[in-house]
Amino acid sequence: MSKSKRLMELMMTVNRMRKFTVKELAAEFNVSSRTILRDLQELSELGVPLYSEVGPHGGYQVLKERILPPIAFGVDEAVAMFFASHALRHYLSLPFEAESSSALQKFYFYMPGDVRDRIDEMKNRVDFHAHDRRQKVDCLGLLLEAAVRQRVVTIRYGSKQEDSERSIQPVGIYASNGFWYCPAYCFLRRGFRLFRCDRIRSAAFDETGIEPLDHRHVHLGNWEEFGREERIDVRIVAELSREGVQRCQGELSHVPFIAVREDGSGRLDQRVPESELPYFAKFFLGLGGEATVEGPEELVALIRKLLSELSAKYGLM
Repeated sequence: MSKSKRLMELMMTVNRMRKFTVKELAAEFNVSSRTILRDLQELSELGVPLYSEVGPHGGYQVLKERILPPIAFGVDEAVAMFFASHALRHYLSLPFEAESSSALQKFYFYMPGDVRDRIDEMKNRVDFHAHDRRQKVDCLGLLLEAAVRQRVVTIRYGSKQEDSERSIQPVGIYASNGFWYCPAYCFLRRGFRLFRCDRIRSAAFDETGIEPLDHRHVHLGNWEEFGREERIDVRIVAELSREGVQRCQGELSHVPFIAVREDGSGRLDQRVPESELPYFAKFFLGLGGEATVEGPEELVALIRKLLSELSAKYGLM
C-alpha cells in the first residue's frame, strides 16, 4: 500500500476509532510501530487533532472537534452542495449559523478554479427565496440540542394575551414560510403543542429537576399523531379558485388535502384542530373571492364577524 493511500485510510480509521494504540494500528495496517508513529505525526501536522495519554490504559485519542476525512465530489455534486448551503442565507436565524457560513467558505475556497468560476456564473442565475422575516431567533441551537438529547427546556413564551413560562421537551425545529417552529411536549398543558420560535423570549435548559419523557420515538414526521385523541377536530370544506388553490398550497404551514381539477380550481376538505378556526377565518378572509367556505358553520360565523368588524372600522355599515 502506498504511503498516501495509507495516510488516507489511517485518517478515516482514527476518526472512526476515536481511541487507539500504536500497536493496534500497526497490526491493522501491517507496518511497524515506528512507521505508524511517523504517520500519526504527519496527520497531526495536517490538522487532525490528536493527543496522547501515558500509562497502562493510555494511547491516542482524537479530540471531539475532529476533522472529517476528505470526500471526493464530482463537479455537479460540488455545485449542488454549495447552493444547498448558499440558499440558507435568506434566513436571518439558523441553528448552526456560524458553522454553516464557515463551512461554505471553506468548501468554496478549496474548490478548483474552474468549479468556482462555474458557481460564480450561476450565483445570479439561480436562487431559493424564503419569506423575508426580520425576527431574530437566538434559541434555535439550544432547542435542536434539547430535541436530540431529550432535554427539558424552560422558556418564556409570548402569546397574544400575555407572556408565560413553560417547561417543554422539544421534538425538533423546522422552517415554514420564513418562520421557525418547534413542536414540543408542554408540561403545563400535558400534551404536544407547536411553538413559534420568534415568540420565545428566552430559553435555557431546565434546572428544576423535571424528568424528561422518553420521546425517542416521536419526531417531526409523527408528533401530531400523539395526543390527537385529546383534541377536538373539525372538518373544513371550501371551494377554491385556481389562485385560491395556489395560495393554500403556498401559504398554509401544512399543505391541506385539495382535490385539484383540470382547470386548476379545487376543493379543500380537511380536518383541523378546533382551536385553529380563528386562524383559518383570517386566512380565508384574506383570500377574498378566491375561496368560498362551506363549513363548518363556526368558521363561517367567525368570517362574518371579522367582516362586520372591518365594515364598522371603515364606515361601510
